[in-house]
Amino acid sequence: MSKDSSKVPAPKAGKGDVAAFLERLAATPAPHSGGRAGRLIFAMDATASRQPSWDRACHIQSQMFVETAKLGGLEIQLAFYRGFGEFRAAPWHRSADALLAEMRRVACIGGLTQLAKVLRHACNEAKKGKVDALVFVGDAFEEDIDRVCHIAGQLGVLGVPCFMFQERSAEAVTFAFKEIARLTRGAFCRFDASSPQQLRDLLAAVAVFASGGRKALSDYSRKAGQPARLLLEQLGAKA
Repeated sequence: MSKDSSKVPAPKAGKGDVAAFLERLAATPAPHSGGRAGRLIFAMDATASRQPSWDRACHIQSQMFVETAKLGGLEIQLAFYRGFGEFRAAPWHRSADALLAEMRRVACIGGLTQLAKVLRHACNEAKKGKVDALVFVGDAFEEDIDRVCHIAGQLGVLGVPCFMFQERSAEAVTFAFKEIARLTRGAFCRFDASSPQQLRDLLAAVAVFASGGRKALSDYSRKAGQPARLLLEQLGAKA
């Protein structure tokens, strides 16, 4: 699949898209943190077209840590691919400043997608220790869908839900991202790149969920914005 096919202008993600994402998140089995820090892999496409979105993500990533400290904290590992077959994963961090420093050292470089490597890495990490969620942010997919879905199924067996955020609106990309989310019992959502607040709210909701499950989201929603409240509406009496 040509990467150019994923560069058509995207319609803005509406409330329905976010609500559907949060409904799927609500149906995801809650992690059992047992007082430990939640662990989340934050993976991103770092090919050339992603530079503006990477810069925006640098500004909002700290939100993933803000509401999780009192839940036992959050460990985040940055992973990304770029260029000719390059895939990297940073150490686990419990500090927003440390994660931001890692992100600022990355320059986006042209190349093809490597989601298979992201998912395989997540499998390896999950075998070494509990991983509560994987978040992926990207706008393209150029791989063998069956091969990638096979690895996603393995990740699902290991209990790691993937939350797939798609920038832009290529249908083939949407299909691939939705399949990965389905196979891992995660969720999919398009986001509007011109509205960083939307992505920040969604990332914060997933981070709180990864750290403390539904009860944590219930507490968080009392002062948070629409994403957390929509999620609690889906949870109903269970919240």
